[in-house]
Amino acid sequence: MKAVVRKTYGTEDALEVLEVEPPELTDDGVLVRIRAASINPADWYAINGTPLLGRAAMGILRPKSDRLGIDYAGTVEAVGKGVTEFRPGDEVFGGRNGALAEYVVARADRAIVTRSQNITPEEAAGVPVAAITALQGLRDKGRIQAGHKVLINGASGGVGSFAVQIAKTFGAEVTGVCSTRNVELVRSLGADHVIDYTREDFTAGDRRYDLLLDVAGSKPWSACARVLEREAILVIVGAPKGNRLLGPLGHIVRLRLGSLRSSQKATFFVAKLLKEDLLVLRGLLEAGTVKPVVDRRFALSQAADAFRYLGKGHARGKVIVTI
Repeated sequence: MKAVVRKTYGTEDALEVLEVEPPELTDDGVLVRIRAASINPADWYAINGTPLLGRAAMGILRPKSDRLGIDYAGTVEAVGKGVTEFRPGDEVFGGRNGALAEYVVARADRAIVTRSQNITPEEAAGVPVAAITALQGLRDKGRIQAGHKVLINGASGGVGSFAVQIAKTFGAEVTGVCSTRNVELVRSLGADHVIDYTREDFTAGDRRYDLLLDVAGSKPWSACARVLEREAILVIVGAPKGNRLLGPLGHIVRLRLGSLRSSQKATFFVAKLLKEDLLVLRGLLEAGTVKPVVDRRFALSQAADAFRYLGKGHARGKVIVTI
């Protein structure tokens, strides 16, 4: 099968599409013929091998794994003898390492569910990492409640576009921060207020928020604290790329340290791909209350171009690789 492969750390130029051995079907596995995958900032960092502190997990001198990608959508081709939940022909989506390939084997009890028929494979492929990050950030870390005033800094990207819609399902009053070209998009996703950061500094306004989901990571703690209610929570989802040693970790640590003596809290987390959360999201997709935003589509042979585009930091919604 064909797959995106990288042997060393470096730029997107190091990516190759090669013929590799297909995955072996296990007794608890589901063999999926992938039709679309999406890419995430974590994949971009994995290509570059940054931050350097993260190489203890990624591999010190070279990547521990030569494969990339997590999000996918496709068709079940075969199931292991212990699998009863899925059968060949089922349309599914989920998250599994090595998804930038023609096939993947996912464990049936992990992050894989049948696809809602009212969304396309390309749309479904954009859901797992970004939407689960938005859901867990708002619900679990931010403890969102009906009536909360929620600010989403970076509302037009992959996580942000889902966060606006998910926050509305909780009954929150949502303010999205984005650039001029994305104002109408964020408004169309259901945001009650939209701030164009090229014209207005959200930390200088009069509004106060119960929850700030920070995807862009564009402001220091002292500025964010000014617009947070006394017991508010700032959930850190994204941060600037930073230097090679610390990468985004430098900004994250500064925010956490800044909040230590405050009644307002800053928290950071890495999302866990859970089947139960994919099922929650599938319900929202089926109801039409959440709709994936697809920015651009690239063929598998154009994976390097897809990562270059993502690395510029201006994607609207999700970047999809069709397979």
